[in-house]
Amino acid sequence: MATTEKRLAALEQKSKASAGPTVTFGREICNDLAIAEQSEWLVTNGIGGFASGTVSGNLTRRYHGLLIAALNPPVGRTQLVAKVEEVADYAGSTYSLATNRWNSGATEPRGYVHIQNFRLEGTIPVWQFALGDALVEKRIWMRQGENTTYVRYRVLRGTQGVRLRAAILVNYRDYHSTTHAGDWQMNIAPVASGIEVHAFDGAVPFRLLSAKGEWQSHQEWHRDCFLLQERYRGLDDHEDHLHAATFTVPLAQDEPATLAFTSETKIDLDGERALEAQQSHHSIVFSVWQNNTAKAAGLAPAWIRQLVLAADQFIVKRSLPDDPDGRSIIAGYPWFADWGRDTMVALPGLTIATGHAEIAKQILRSFSRYVDGGMLPNNFSDVGGRPDYNTVDAAFWYIEAIRQYYEATQDRQTLIALFPTMLQIIDAHLKGTRYGIRVDESDGLLYAGEPGIQLTWMDARVDGLEVTPRTGKPIEINALWYNALQTLAGLAPIAGRTAESFVKMAKVVEKSFMKFWNSAAGYCYDVIDSPGIGADVTLRPNQIFAVSLPKSPLTTEQQTSIVDICTQRLFTPHGLRSLDPQHPAYLGHYGGGSAQRDGAYHQGTAWGWLLGPFALAHFRVYGDRNLALSFLEPLGKQVQAHGLGTLSEIADGDAPFTPRGCIAQAWTVGEVLRVWHFLQSR
Repeated sequence: MATTEKRLAALEQKSKASAGPTVTFGREICNDLAIAEQSEWLVTNGIGGFASGTVSGNLTRRYHGLLIAALNPPVGRTQLVAKVEEVADYAGSTYSLATNRWNSGATEPRGYVHIQNFRLEGTIPVWQFALGDALVEKRIWMRQGENTTYVRYRVLRGTQGVRLRAAILVNYRDYHSTTHAGDWQMNIAPVASGIEVHAFDGAVPFRLLSAKGEWQSHQEWHRDCFLLQERYRGLDDHEDHLHAATFTVPLAQDEPATLAFTSETKIDLDGERALEAQQSHHSIVFSVWQNNTAKAAGLAPAWIRQLVLAADQFIVKRSLPDDPDGRSIIAGYPWFADWGRDTMVALPGLTIATGHAEIAKQILRSFSRYVDGGMLPNNFSDVGGRPDYNTVDAAFWYIEAIRQYYEATQDRQTLIALFPTMLQIIDAHLKGTRYGIRVDESDGLLYAGEPGIQLTWMDARVDGLEVTPRTGKPIEINALWYNALQTLAGLAPIAGRTAESFVKMAKVVEKSFMKFWNSAAGYCYDVIDSPGIGADVTLRPNQIFAVSLPKSPLTTEQQTSIVDICTQRLFTPHGLRSLDPQHPAYLGHYGGGSAQRDGAYHQGTAWGWLLGPFALAHFRVYGDRNLALSFLEPLGKQVQAHGLGTLSEIADGDAPFTPRGCIAQAWTVGEVLRVWHFLQSR
């Protein structure tokens, strides 16, 4: 075997050993277009950029592409390279490897029929195409810290060489939009080792490169590419991509060829070295997890091991003027940026549970700079600028994340540094802050909301109206408020502060919390003191946090009753329903246009992130660790559907509980990892 082949074989064996069993499909999946185009892969670069597509190879979303570059990391995400359409000549026959659906209804070419198998190696998607007696491999990955995507081709077997021709389709648009080109002409010019594309004046130039092969420039629009998932979502369902270049290269068994697509000014064109760097990154992620969570790691099933790599995909750099190494968490791929609430909910599972406490510290310190009026940003704009401060719970999830960080690390220095920020949060809520958020002096409970403002995580709106109006005193907000006071009471002496005021306030809240108990129904009101409503008797999952958070103000009997009712009426294998199916407003299917989807978002749709708190609450009232773990196990199957190797945002509330929304959601992955590790430690 040639030296290069030995090196590649060793690297791939190392990757497989690190990642354990991978997501693997044969022809029964790959050659069925209806199934293969529903299974989506994702690779990321650690600065907000990504590449994503389907097993079948056709694009079904506006968010699919080989290079979605974060031009203002971690945002400013722009589709630069849409796809590669390959044709292989072998033994006198020609084979198309690409698949396209067209707005006319045609499917051409139909390269998916040649896929012999597909697998994930870590997070790297790998295809094998059978071309007669030849077998050609394709794999895709990104370089960490760069807007660079690599696509590598290799002949695994064959009686003669393969000649590969690849049409490179490009674009230049915000990743939320679609392109209808008209007479748009890009500036396409040859450069060393490839082609440079300059879409228009002021656009960031990007390059299509390879260390070998021949390049020919083009200026031909492929129009009306059909986007199946956009039609399902009721949005513009077709767009145009520019065929900017054709790459031609002969492939022999010991001579792989690698394409590189980049907006960087300088990159490494050595495909094997670039692949080794990504596989080494996977190995480091695993090693840190295994070294810091040795007992749990030794017990982890394959799907948990896969989620450890998935967790790493959400962590990104967010540089600040005085902190160039700042970090944040992308809420979900393919369309979310970093959100304050999601970041703090997901942080313990994505970082602490995986052994990356140093990253947790960076994120906590970074976000301390954004606290304003006692609030954390709800979200950051995709184009930069001032973030939005319209969430009531993010600041309390921030305090809870600090508590978990200190519990895991005993890092007193960081606790002392962050304690003033926690005090600022508490003081601001006692005095009152934006949107009517304030502590009610009569009972110590937290009130939040003004007409037209959604401040809790159930924040969907249709035609400007709140779908789930929750102005008043929401139960999960007050459970978080109570726990924040308890946390400061516990941490104050460690930080050299007095705990007396927090202890007193917590006792007041604990006593008043009984107002949430609906004795007639046997569970808690979702909101109390709501204008025009009073107490909202609707059964929703928000009360599970009054059991799952470290300190519960409820009696053991009340906690058990909540867990039982949530088990009976809200639990699904892919998450807790956001509304009781017996409620007349319940919607068990998530789909259709924006108004339909937003209308169902918190009216029955099941949320994966809630399974973590549910399993934890169940364990706390029943003490059965294996039973609690069993509630998480169905998600082990989900890593082989929808977002491959990761977990989805939501699922239908009705069977078969089809995964929907983002194919990869930070707080779903984070909460499953956090609670799985917690239960294993017990």
